[in-house]
Amino acid sequence: MNCFTKQMFSRLICLCILLCTIYAGSRAQNFDIDWLRKINPQYPNSQVWKTVSSTAEPLAISIPIGMAAVSLLTENKKLEYNAYETGASVLIAIAATGGLKYIINRPRPYETYPNDIHPDTYDYGHSFPSAHVSMVFSSATSVFLNYPKWYIGVPLGVWGISVAYSRMYLGQHYPSDVFAGAAVGAGSAVLSHWLNKKFFLKKKK
Repeated sequence: MNCFTKQMFSRLICLCILLCTIYAGSRAQNFDIDWLRKINPQYPNSQVWKTVSSTAEPLAISIPIGMAAVSLLTENKKLEYNAYETGASVLIAIAATGGLKYIINRPRPYETYPNDIHPDTYDYGHSFPSAHVSMVFSSATSVFLNYPKWYIGVPLGVWGISVAYSRMYLGQHYPSDVFAGAAVGAGSAVLSHWLNKKFFLKKKK
């Protein structure tokens, strides 16, 4: 097992430990709901945060599709493989998030605290982790791993943080949900990046 492989598995193990720690901590302490109460207003009707939240799924999916389209037009094979990598990252994040939601089965915060948390809409899907945040961080991290420039990383980081905040502002998720979503998304991108380098880019060379 080479050095990069060992690092990847170490990161995945750390990710699992982090998720367990976040969830256990949120169950044992009041910081999760206390923090959410400060972020979520009684009337979460800001169109700005609703719009930011709504960008998660379409943009996360559109980014790899756009990369693939440009790669076909320019006949850029490296960009094509990077597009597949980003798309795979999003798919891994969706699968991992869905699995964790099913296993952990955590209710939405406004279901557990109906008098304290005020959602913009009622969505009775499971809360932990945040699928919106997971998709955003998987797509954003994947792009940044292949194009590590500050002028790419800063907008992607702002986008990810903004979506995470919007999900709390709208009363849909606890802070631990969005932290876990970010960890799942970033971990999915790292895994997809490793798979791309090991099985596709290596063969190309």
